[in-house]
Amino acid sequence: MIDNDTALFTIGELARATGLTVRTIRYWSDEGVLPPVTRSAGGYRLYDAGSVARLELIRTLRELGLGLDDVRKVLAGERTVAEVAAAHVAALDAQIRSLKVTRAVLSTVARRGSTAEEMTLMNKLARLSAAERGRIVEDFMAEIFEGLDAADPDIRTRLRFAAAELPDDPTPEQVDAWVELAELIQDPDFRALMRRMVEFNAADRGPEIPAGTSLWFMSRLVQLAGEALRQGISPDAPEADDVLRGLLGNADRAAVLDRLTAASNARIARYRELSALVNGLEAQPTYEEEFSWVVAALRAHPDR
Repeated sequence: MIDNDTALFTIGELARATGLTVRTIRYWSDEGVLPPVTRSAGGYRLYDAGSVARLELIRTLRELGLGLDDVRKVLAGERTVAEVAAAHVAALDAQIRSLKVTRAVLSTVARRGSTAEEMTLMNKLARLSAAERGRIVEDFMAEIFEGLDAADPDIRTRLRFAAAELPDDPTPEQVDAWVELAELIQDPDFRALMRRMVEFNAADRGPEIPAGTSLWFMSRLVQLAGEALRQGISPDAPEADDVLRGLLGNADRAAVLDRLTAASNARIARYRELSALVNGLEAQPTYEEEFSWVVAALRAHPDR
């Protein structure tokens, strides 16, 4: 340890006292973060006790991962240690998020047994910026609701459609869900299916139901079909036809079957599940049993 306030020290002496290598100290000196206080008659760089304290600070900052530019600014008084530390924390946070995305992609590749091409696509989708992810979702929403949400501003709420937003610190499961969701909502066939389902639901409003209420027909369907299931009524039983009359009245059963087939599509159910995962929410009930019962009953009891 060097504790002489008046003595001068060579690079070799600094190295022995601090445990750093001569090469490292010389490099920092060459880079201007540890300038010598003077030189010997033979041209050797010499340092004093203040240089030793400066060297310890440089070592600490470097061990914390700061680059020499930031070290130089701290030593020159252009930035405080606190400011540099805060900036470095932000950089580390970004690096951690990136590593989490990489881990999630690799986990998905391992689980799926993906090809190199699939891995490239997943990595590209996962690493999209928040703004780029937002544009993909907004483009999807704009296409499936075009012209409908202007006439019915409450339709997205009634259909429980919330834009999927990957958080800044996602779990591997959320990244995995986002990758699958991004692939799904960019599929033209899926967009057409979703548009058809939205159109059906936009038209499916009771004449006395004011704007801003829930889907009365779907609520009634869940209620009546659920009761039929509890009573053990088979979809092809005569009693099922009575349930359908109570639900549909004189409505065109073929049209209703078409609408329900679209609304109960497995890909739409998967979309809702993935959106909930990405947003960190509990998945909404799908009432798959009730929908399946009514679809089966409609097929067993078509219009006469």
